[in-house]
Amino acid sequence: MASTKKDSVSIWKLLLAAVYILCFPVLLLLLSGDWLWAEGLIFSVWFIALCAITISYLVVKNPSLLAERFTRPGTKGQKKWDVFVTVFLVIGFIGWIVIMPLDAKRFGWTSGFPVVIKIVGGILLIPSALLFIRSYMDNNYLSDVVRIQKDRKQTVVTTGVYSIVRHPMYLGATLLFIGAPLLMGSFYGALLGVFITIVLAGRSVGEEKMLVEELDGYREYKKKVKYRLIPFIW
Repeated sequence: MASTKKDSVSIWKLLLAAVYILCFPVLLLLLSGDWLWAEGLIFSVWFIALCAITISYLVVKNPSLLAERFTRPGTKGQKKWDVFVTVFLVIGFIGWIVIMPLDAKRFGWTSGFPVVIKIVGGILLIPSALLFIRSYMDNNYLSDVVRIQKDRKQTVVTTGVYSIVRHPMYLGATLLFIGAPLLMGSFYGALLGVFITIVLAGRSVGEEKMLVEELDGYREYKKKVKYRLIPFIW
């Protein structure tokens, strides 16, 4: 896909994005009180690697989508209700990052967490990463905000992971928000992760209402791919 000046993201924005991304694992390990905390390091490496892979892919293969991902909340026709949801999700994510190390490591609010559950949590991060990466590869309109991208001639995406569930990236996020706190042994992190997942599920309902009303072909796509978020369940 050819890149134009309009499509491109400046090097300064990319550098700021890198700093923003690195802040989360640094904060996680700092709050844990142990820079060698094994579970925290595993998640940090996973998180940085996932972000690096997806951004590198978009820089090379799809700069227009990368530019779209930098859309500021409240601009380009984002639905007004989604502005509040976006702000909540950012705050919720930061709170999630903060509570896991405080709970699992520094203060030990959750004690005696079974090792087998930690292993399950780590395993969940594998399909989570695959869903994130494939969502970027399969969907040229994977915006950070809920809007119809008329400026990018948006069409319905029905192939790849979108032939399994209608919101594969939200499924990847669900596995992340549950898997990471299980890996780190944080009961309170898992509770917050469930709450954030419920908000994402609600967002998907509002997003689909918009898509059915404003995007040609989405109603037919819903009939073809019956599951919104979780295969064979919902």
